[in-house]
Amino acid sequence: MTSPESSPLMSVTQAANRLSDDDVLVLDVRFKLEDTAYGAQAYAESHLPGAVYLDLDKDLSSSIVPGVTGRHPLPDAAVFEAQMREIGLRKSDQVIVYDDGPGFYSARLWWLLTWLGHSNVSVIDGGLKAWREAGLPMTAERSVRPWPGDFSARPDDSLLVDAEALLAQIEAGQDTPVFQLLDARAPERFRGEVEPIDPVAGHIPGAVCVPCNGNLGADSLMLPSQVLRERFPEPEAGQALVCYCGSGVTACHNILAAVIAGLPMPRLYPGSWSEWIVEPSRPVATTGSEVG
Repeated sequence: MTSPESSPLMSVTQAANRLSDDDVLVLDVRFKLEDTAYGAQAYAESHLPGAVYLDLDKDLSSSIVPGVTGRHPLPDAAVFEAQMREIGLRKSDQVIVYDDGPGFYSARLWWLLTWLGHSNVSVIDGGLKAWREAGLPMTAERSVRPWPGDFSARPDDSLLVDAEALLAQIEAGQDTPVFQLLDARAPERFRGEVEPIDPVAGHIPGAVCVPCNGNLGADSLMLPSQVLRERFPEPEAGQALVCYCGSGVTACHNILAAVIAGLPMPRLYPGSWSEWIVEPSRPVATTGSEVG
């Protein structure tokens, strides 16, 4: 299973020192689920110098197929490759990604690029919030790279787990399951007490709750690696951690945190809860463990 070749985190100071380098592509992925126009509007007003904007719904996901997919299906690899080439991404580039601060959308793009074979990707720790607090420059000028990209998408599907594999594990009822599921949503959603987005509440049987918000300190920066390590269960021999959430976005933040913590890169169930529940026969649980 692949792992990122470079550090997945970059401080605002480190990022600022790299912005003028020709082999750096900065990507702005600000987004709000409750206001899907927000990210593009915010980018147009101001962004990091040289940054290019990508939208979660339009660029980092494919179209929803009602009754089949979750809310943010993975983008088609060929379509994503063409898009990255259009914005000038080269195989040799260092990609620097940021959002408004929590890193949830940055982690999605970091994971996508890693999955598709471009592992030289770093997330700005603290995102735009930390950048502004450091008094670093912003601009409204749009950037266009003067060369064509040569990014080549090479999906590594060993980083994925699908619903069928998870269902087979549940039905087999192993004492030591092959996949240890980690649910990145808030505990009250995991327990099925509330469900503000999806039509069914609860979680996938066998999962433990590891809320992605817990990866961050009060300063909105990622917790130290040793602290993050304590948030994740120790996988048994031969067992893989598998992350999911509501739609496959914030689960990537747990994957990022696990990598920072020094764990083998967990797999992603990209359809996540919103896909799991489109098939009524799939089991749903409301009791289970919470970690960290």
